[in-house]
Amino acid sequence: MSKDKIKFYINGNEVEASTSETIWEVSKRKNINIPHLCHADEPGYRSDGNCRACMVEIEGERVLAASCIRKPSEGMKINTDSDRSVSARKSVFELLSADQPCRENHPDPESKFWNWVDKMDINTSQYPKIKDIKRDITHKAMHVNLDACINCNLCVRACREVQVNDVIGMSYRGHKSKITFDFDDGMGDSSCVACGECVQVCPTGALIEKSLVNEDGKRDKYSDKSVNSLCPFCGVGCQTKVHVKDNKILHVDGRDGPANNQRLCVKGRFGFDYVHNDKRLLKPLIRKDNAPKDRYILDKKDRRIEDYFREASWDEAIEISAKGFKNILKYNGSSALCGFGSAKGSNEEAYLFQKLIRTAFVTNNVDHCTRLCHASSVAALLECVGSGAVSAPFTATEDSDCAIIIGARPTTNHPVAATYIKQAAKKGTKIIIMDPRKNDMSRHAWEHLEFKPGMDVAMLNALIYTIIEEELYDKQYVQSMTNGFEELKNSIAGFSPELMSEKCGIDSSTLRKVARVYANSEKSIIFWGMGISQHVHGTDNARCLITLSLITGQIGRPGTGLHPLRGQNNVQGASDAGLIPMMYPDYNSVENEQIYSKMEDFWGKKLDKKKGLTVVEIINEVINDNIKGMYVMGENPAMSDPDQNHTREGLAKLEHMVVQDIFMTETAWFADIILPASAAAEKDGTFTNTNRQVQMGRKAITPPGEAREDWRIIIDLANSLGMNWEYKNVSDVFKEMSMVMPSLNNITWERLEKEHSVTYPCDDINSPGNDIIFVEGYPTEDTRGKIVPAQLVSPAEIPDENFPLVLTTGRLLEHWHTGAMTRTSEILDGIEPNAILCMNAIDMKKMNIEPGQNVKVSTRRGFVSVAVRQDWQLPEGMIFMPFCFSEAAANILTNPQLDPFGKIPEFKFCAAKVNKIEIAAE
Repeated sequence: MSKDKIKFYINGNEVEASTSETIWEVSKRKNINIPHLCHADEPGYRSDGNCRACMVEIEGERVLAASCIRKPSEGMKINTDSDRSVSARKSVFELLSADQPCRENHPDPESKFWNWVDKMDINTSQYPKIKDIKRDITHKAMHVNLDACINCNLCVRACREVQVNDVIGMSYRGHKSKITFDFDDGMGDSSCVACGECVQVCPTGALIEKSLVNEDGKRDKYSDKSVNSLCPFCGVGCQTKVHVKDNKILHVDGRDGPANNQRLCVKGRFGFDYVHNDKRLLKPLIRKDNAPKDRYILDKKDRRIEDYFREASWDEAIEISAKGFKNILKYNGSSALCGFGSAKGSNEEAYLFQKLIRTAFVTNNVDHCTRLCHASSVAALLECVGSGAVSAPFTATEDSDCAIIIGARPTTNHPVAATYIKQAAKKGTKIIIMDPRKNDMSRHAWEHLEFKPGMDVAMLNALIYTIIEEELYDKQYVQSMTNGFEELKNSIAGFSPELMSEKCGIDSSTLRKVARVYANSEKSIIFWGMGISQHVHGTDNARCLITLSLITGQIGRPGTGLHPLRGQNNVQGASDAGLIPMMYPDYNSVENEQIYSKMEDFWGKKLDKKKGLTVVEIINEVINDNIKGMYVMGENPAMSDPDQNHTREGLAKLEHMVVQDIFMTETAWFADIILPASAAAEKDGTFTNTNRQVQMGRKAITPPGEAREDWRIIIDLANSLGMNWEYKNVSDVFKEMSMVMPSLNNITWERLEKEHSVTYPCDDINSPGNDIIFVEGYPTEDTRGKIVPAQLVSPAEIPDENFPLVLTTGRLLEHWHTGAMTRTSEILDGIEPNAILCMNAIDMKKMNIEPGQNVKVSTRRGFVSVAVRQDWQLPEGMIFMPFCFSEAAANILTNPQLDPFGKIPEFKFCAAKVNKIEIAAE
């Protein structure tokens, strides 16, 4: 027998098990049910053995053993149903039930605890009640009734060990002991980030979703079905279980998917209610003849939909939509048309959308939000390693010795991915944060390099210089797997840490120390976000990170690699599917004659031979009267694009714009026709997350009113434009995609329905796919990585006497993208309801500004009025605004100057000023 296998007996039957298994785990495998409360049979939870509800008897031992923590030994004889063990377990439940609220008034009368009471026929009134704790209803999303708490500590482990948020603890002693939030604050007043891990794991309902209980704190809502699906928010791609009753989502749990292992964040767990908001679009709308487009429509707070639009049938709306595009095509040509697709839609919808633009509009003027988030990252990755995808998943940090996080705030923007990084830090991985701002991950960091804004290249080149000068680079890897190293050595000559220290604001000794740790660690990985990409030098920033990885050989092995954290749920999949102006599906150039001919033959339509325009370029051409028609699906350029005064002027100028969305977004107010679409929970489709995991999203509810599934709307419009598409099911679209996308080799619709997730590239129909790529080379012509040196490029706009501050923009934990979904979620908007400007306390003191005070924030493009929040994470001279609040739209202020390679705007840096708003005395 193998050394890690043993044989022993359970209830008289011989069993074989691994030496790492507990008695409880073996018993479960043998279909023997042992009660348990403090033990969670869930990923990430260690056994604690404190409740004693799972006691079993072992022959020859005087005391009973907790089966959740006890491991068997060779020849051991275990009895799970002896009189002693059953009696002991019943006593535990009787004691615990005595302190529970009566079942009629219990927070969850169908909880795990009560189910065990029923199965064990427990006498619940044998002992007197000795505790009485008042309910805590301070949190917007969760109900706390510690009267039902059994002190099992599962919520503590959930918070501290699984999510690593360190909010919940156990306080006091004896019968007064209880769980507490921070310093015994109300849950809603604590530092809780509302991930909800505690409510999912609580065995009694002491912690439970507010959506499930009535005003008295008793659960009165139960689902009639549960659907396995996906979170519709960020690029992490968390798998979910959606619980539904009467076509309404009641609550959402995390599932054990490869990207989340059951975990969720506040948006994924509590942000589902946006789909039921009464502001959903229910019928097609057509602009009234007496309601011309108004550039300043969004400034009118009393605007009403019925004053500008009339309801229409689907047939009329599709017919008029198609007629407008046909007229522009006839009189102005294909270059006068364009389309903005969505990274929130499925892979199939992205594929259909770009196919429509390319075949029906006959133009490559098609883009989506990747242009506004990681376009420069993708440009650099394609240039240097031949692929725009990540080389390793974020879960690779489990194997890493060193992890650099630069220009990213994972705890805010990718909270579940952040849990893996925080867990790695607890196990000893050196986390190096590089960001002008502190962030919540900083407390887990080995080192935080708080460099000067816009000086990324100076800092990164100093690290590269150190690695080359001190010969820390991997000579064999550089020689056999890369090109351009000698050019790099020449280019880097003027970037010593000593020379760059003043420019980037980091001491030269720190720069050298960090370079040594990254290069000398056996396994190092780099994560980056839009703090890297959203600059005019964003492509250069990414080139530097790729160079660090290539010269040290920190790529192509477990625990190593390059990972730009994707922002939206399907930005990776939408880009893969060809929703970009210069590439067909799978990043095949539209200007490659061979590829062009292949796609013409495949689609059977004449195609445009030149690359299309990007998001910002399209708006510029609208202003210049060259583009006259636009089809927008699920995008909101009136909020997401830089210099919004310019953008909104362009949207109002369009002759014909069709908007397909679920809400009356800011962009929809400029439309000629509005098509009511479907939310993610209302349709089937596949989505590809930041880890390259292609996953199945499933329909949980039907769209409201006359709203339709997006892929069906695209098909209807295409056919009205003469395309004669005959897709019967969304699976038909996936099959067609697979024919022109080698990345989907060995990944079928049927397989995804069964397995839920498969990682690409996948070598075999029975393989789960390759988490780590570039193991034996790169998808370039010579299989080598290309090293591209970068020189210093200043931000497009430098602070001066008139605009002395640096404005940067981004997201909040509770809100996502332009807020179209999260701001219509009652729970999420209730937690973070108001527009804010974040400022450093020192800057506020200099300007005599108090927290909560309204100020005027100005740049060379415009101004907004907003309330100030004091933020210790910001350095002096820098201010931050989230771009999700339409009442104080940050992108009115941002700079539209583009990175020349990725064509991405400089959202992360522009010159600004702040002035107090003086209130006139009465």
